[in-house]
Amino acid sequence: MLDSLRLYAHYIDISFRSQMQYRSSFIILSIGNFLTAGLEFIGILVLFERFGHLQDWSLPEIALFYSIINMAFSLCDSTSRGFELFASMVKSGEFDRLLIRPRSTALQLAGQEVNLRKLGRFLQALIVLLWAISTLDLFLSPEKILLIIFAILGGACLFYGLIIIRATLAFWTTESLEIMNTVTYGGVETAQYPLIIYRPWFRRFFTFVIPLACISYYPAIGVLDRLDPLNSSILWQWVSPAIGVLFLILCLQIWSFGVRNYRSTGS
Repeated sequence: MLDSLRLYAHYIDISFRSQMQYRSSFIILSIGNFLTAGLEFIGILVLFERFGHLQDWSLPEIALFYSIINMAFSLCDSTSRGFELFASMVKSGEFDRLLIRPRSTALQLAGQEVNLRKLGRFLQALIVLLWAISTLDLFLSPEKILLIIFAILGGACLFYGLIIIRATLAFWTTESLEIMNTVTYGGVETAQYPLIIYRPWFRRFFTFVIPLACISYYPAIGVLDRLDPLNSSILWQWVSPAIGVLFLILCLQIWSFGVRNYRSTGS
């Protein structure tokens, strides 16, 4: 495990140095990601400017949901490029080269390209988080800070798992299934708002099938010290982000099944 972590750190170092060869491009693209993410939040600002509130949720409370889920997705998006491009590797036969190397295929794909430019989205969401905390006048104990960090990491794991599932399907479909974007990119949009505003069947889907609520809604409720309309316990609000980690472990097992049943392109 430690050896794999050292290798992945080496992958990150290589990606960072290669991107720093074109520093102006790196800075411009990072700023572009920052501004693009900012435009999404401006859409939320316009919504609240028009209606004032969302049910009984205020703008700063929604900003807390927004920041947690977008920081989580940013961490995933910047490190999952290899899995995003996996379908083309299957078609070209390039994946066969990874199989003959004495390293996990998942680790090799995870380290194929670490796109640090996409962390501009993370910075934008962090600024929104700090604004929300300041506006809500929340007292952040060390425990709550850990809960926020845990939710972000759990969310990153969950989104990474979804992208791995999408890549795994390419073993049988060859092409990536775009419908998976409805639970990745669409999931980001969904989790930016409190789960309670959605219909019951929709809430169940994003709790028991794709557990987005476990890495956004429940921990955010815990941070806000707000009574949950869905009657979740305080204990569940604090441990629910672990579901994101368990989801990633499950997806890696599915990935291993796909690798074992891979039959190559024959080229």
